[in-house]
Amino acid sequence: MSSPRDGDRDGFDDDGGGGWREPPHLGDGAPGDDEDRPNFADRRKQPRDEPVPGQAWQPPGWDLPPATPQRPVPPPQDAAGPQNAAGPQDAAPQDAPPTAQGFPPPAQAPARGGGLFGRRRREPTIAQRVFRYEGDPVGAQGWALQQGWTVSDGTAPQDAVLADLIASSPVRATKDHRAANVLRGRAGTLDLVAFDVVYASGRYVVPEYAITAVPMLGAVPGFRLSPARFWRHGTGGLLPMPSGDPAFDARWLLLAAEDSPQLRRLVQDPAVHGLLLGTDDGDEFWSGVGHVAAVRPDGHRPQLLEHHARLLTALVGALTVA
Repeated sequence: MSSPRDGDRDGFDDDGGGGWREPPHLGDGAPGDDEDRPNFADRRKQPRDEPVPGQAWQPPGWDLPPATPQRPVPPPQDAAGPQNAAGPQDAAPQDAPPTAQGFPPPAQAPARGGGLFGRRRREPTIAQRVFRYEGDPVGAQGWALQQGWTVSDGTAPQDAVLADLIASSPVRATKDHRAANVLRGRAGTLDLVAFDVVYASGRYVVPEYAITAVPMLGAVPGFRLSPARFWRHGTGGLLPMPSGDPAFDARWLLLAAEDSPQLRRLVQDPAVHGLLLGTDDGDEFWSGVGHVAAVRPDGHRPQLLEHHARLLTALVGALTVA
């Protein structure tokens, strides 16, 4: 089998390479082919932008305006002034540091408390701010003074009986509860004592219950008159006494230690029914340590004082009627 190159077995052209041609993109070696002409790879022999002779190259925007401090210029001094009249020994040295005239004094750091990192006052929580006991935040003491009542802090000798009254109440009081903001006065035909049942929570005193009581001259059987929806505890030995009124018995329940005419008059009294059915069923009533009292989970305020006085007047009237 033969080919066109069979005559040249050594692999070289016999004409000395006269048939070789450069590729078109490299040129044919003619004069002017070495000029800067972009090809498909955009090769260049020399950069297009040449630096200005005698100036170093730097990126645009590199030059910044000189930073000149804006210091106040002192007013010119008269050559014949008293400062120049002084001798050379009184002249200020040339290397003296410049004064800070015209500049505000540096801010001083606030004084810190004791300790390594200072003492920081603990901020009260939202609950502590809301339930903080401030003595008379709603004007109960002011109202009492306007009515001619007396005010005490719960530590007076006549306030000692209030601890036993709190212990006999329907609420679940602890040894931390005590009487405070004690108000004594007369409402209508009754002598009343009203106070807040408070407890200490950290640095604050929180009022949890408001009690209004009437000291009774005669003996009163033990009873507890509560809304039917309330959960009751400590009712051992107490028996329910219905009133015979379905509307009243559906909302209120009287628990009595004994069946007595006084308690029957109380549970069947129309005035008592009308007042209690017109309330929000938020109060409880009981008898203990010679008092008939009302309690509500709240702090005392003028409206609550008048509310308790109105209800206790009806209850005591039903118990003491001949």
